[in-house]
Amino acid sequence: MEIRWLDDFIALAKTRNFSRAADMRNVTQPTLSRRIKLLEDEMKVTLIDRNSLPLSLTGAGELFLASAEQISRIHNDTKNRCSAILEEQKNRVRFASTQSLYIGLWKSWLEPLASELGVDIDQNLQSTTWMGADFVNALTSGECDMVLCYWHPAIEFIAELESGEYEYLELCDEHLVPVTALDEQGQPKYQLPGSKGAPLPYIGYHSSSFMQPVIQSFLKQRVKLPHLVTMNENVHSISAKAMIKEEFGFGWIPGRLLKDNFRYQSLGRAGGLEWDIPMQIRLYRLRNNSNTYLQKFWSGLEMHLKQAGSSEVSLSREI
Repeated sequence: MEIRWLDDFIALAKTRNFSRAADMRNVTQPTLSRRIKLLEDEMKVTLIDRNSLPLSLTGAGELFLASAEQISRIHNDTKNRCSAILEEQKNRVRFASTQSLYIGLWKSWLEPLASELGVDIDQNLQSTTWMGADFVNALTSGECDMVLCYWHPAIEFIAELESGEYEYLELCDEHLVPVTALDEQGQPKYQLPGSKGAPLPYIGYHSSSFMQPVIQSFLKQRVKLPHLVTMNENVHSISAKAMIKEEFGFGWIPGRLLKDNFRYQSLGRAGGLEWDIPMQIRLYRLRNNSNTYLQKFWSGLEMHLKQAGSSEVSLSREI
């Protein structure tokens, strides 16, 4: 049974005439007659008394009409509500990012910009638990409209987003900074490069993270490798930072997460500027995404970047 058969029957019950009901339903009279017959076959009962003029409903037809009107009303109401939900979703931009970038960049810059542009953005905070490749999968599958993440040529899973299907904005530079807890005299507890006899306890990253391939690539290019012993591996920089603060070892942390720590001397450098690792922070989207609000935000952000220049959002090397 099809919903349209019910609407055909309701139209016939109102007009009591096959020709007028067919006009109301914008179909031919033979088509309407065939649908009514299919409906009667489905219900296994005669619904229309075709011997009367005008047409009348049988007793079963009167009972069926009440149910048909109710079902049609529920169907239309549900369809309208679903359409409203879809329209609302079209007016929102779905956003995903790492835990550190939510804290270090989203709240301080991108969220206020979205508000200024009048764009309502859905923050997928579940993404703060994702592995690196999960962000790529979410964007390619349409689970989100934008992904804010770190970029470095050593991050292989990001390469999928370098194709012509996607585009990105380079928001700013970032640096992974080697940090350590301080001793009682306020001096760095651990200092690169360490020694063979006293390797440095290292708080590292899991292979599925953004940071691990970047650090590995950097260390491979060093003429003299540091002496490290891995104590722990994390997916998220926030977790690695917490381990470092508790004096379990040293590690590389994005500079944006360290400004307050250096200001209040709760952490210190574990090496000079030559041990900093440059990265970029990028915002990716699917190029042919038709979301008008996404385009509004994207265009507004492009304009903001051109007007502000890199000085506004670049990380200060003072740390």
